[in-house]
Amino acid sequence: MDSKFNSNNTPLIDDPRFRIKPVQQIAAACTGALITSFFVTPLDVIKVRMQAQSRITNKHKCFFYSNGLMDHICPCNTLKKNTSDKPYYRNVQWFNRPSQFNGTLDAFKQISKNEGVWSLWSGLSPTLILAVPATIVYFVSYEQIRCYLHDLTKPFYANNNQNQPLWISGLSGCIARFGAATSVSPLELIRTKMQSKKLSYLEVHQALQSLLEYHGYKGLWKGLGSTLLRDVPFSGIYWVMYEHIKQISGQPTSFMYNFLAGSIAGALAAALTTPFDVVKTIRQIELTEKEIITEPPGKASKWTFKAIIDLYQTNGTHAIFRGLVPRIIKVAPACAIMVSTFEYGKTFFQNRNMQIYYKNIEEIL
Repeated sequence: MDSKFNSNNTPLIDDPRFRIKPVQQIAAACTGALITSFFVTPLDVIKVRMQAQSRITNKHKCFFYSNGLMDHICPCNTLKKNTSDKPYYRNVQWFNRPSQFNGTLDAFKQISKNEGVWSLWSGLSPTLILAVPATIVYFVSYEQIRCYLHDLTKPFYANNNQNQPLWISGLSGCIARFGAATSVSPLELIRTKMQSKKLSYLEVHQALQSLLEYHGYKGLWKGLGSTLLRDVPFSGIYWVMYEHIKQISGQPTSFMYNFLAGSIAGALAAALTTPFDVVKTIRQIELTEKEIITEPPGKASKWTFKAIIDLYQTNGTHAIFRGLVPRIIKVAPACAIMVSTFEYGKTFFQNRNMQIYYKNIEEIL
């Protein structure tokens, strides 16, 4: 039997002899992040433009934009004229271009025809600056933690010819997401400040000094709690479901199998964590409008599990699952593209490491 497989015909991708190195994990994650952004960004651009048309978003001074990797909140400048009190999206002109769309397909056709195909990727560049590093940190951290726990617990299950316990994937996903979100939070705050008023670096420094004066260093992580409440459970559920679906096959999985597994796992995780997403969206928009637009910074309301209960008691089940379908439509393909590309990269580098290993063995012999 080829040493590449164990008795279950499962690839020994965790074999220390062939395990991919951190730099290879970074390359795989970066490739996946760029491909995901390229395919998913048009979907969110169309969604945001249609929301602008129906004035769903215009009641706020901010709106959410996603490139498939992470959500970004985009503040706008409000017109100070008596003729209009609607927000003016000066710094994100692509958002407020006048159009009338009759559905998603019509929006795709009109934007491509009237504004050019590349308009479907509007706003991608500035969000990639933060999203790609955050995605790399997340996936590399996940792999490092998972491999560590795998090696630590292997004696307890490997002798019984069992698969890696699913809790390892879940715990690794939770820890990795917690670390990635925590490390990126201050950078996202700075990016949002710069975008909101086109501040210079000196002005951003002064604004941050003001924030620290009001809230201390913990002010740099304002709004993190609501983000973690959504993203950490999502990550844990996602990786458990993804690995479980992979184990069902009982054999090495193909690119398409990983794609479908990632899509199903992403859809289930998105559905189960939608109540947290609803609270996080409300919380983040409130916080940004108070912290970024209002001077001096205001005190944000506290949103925890009580917010979900209040929403349910006030408006019923529909309220806490508002936006479920659009969320699944966005999350499922993003997860599918990202994880299948990442897994392909892992397999590519693992096979390369295996060839190098056996070549070195042959040279020694």
